Amino acid sequence: MLKPILLVEDNDKDLELTLIALERSQLANEVVVARDGVEALEYLDARGSYQGRTPGNPAVVLLDLKLPKIDGLEVLQHIRATQTLKS
Repeated sequence: MLKPILLVEDNDKDLELTLIALERSQLANEVVVARDGVEALEYLDARGSYQGRTPGNPAVVLLDLKLPKIDGLEVLQHIRATQTLKS
């Protein structure tokens, strides 16, 4: 089974363009969209609405840096500080 791609983007236009580019690339990976830093961390840590998701890390995280609630740099710091995520 292919690992999903985590796309963290709050801007509707940028989200649409990125999804189109991924679709044109004909990737078979599922794309999971998080709209802010809190939702991204919930997905990565399998908490909240993502508590029952398939275990494992995404294949790649496409991370916007300017996000509401928790910005992308804080999400990146969390990824780097968490042993199971930093690889």
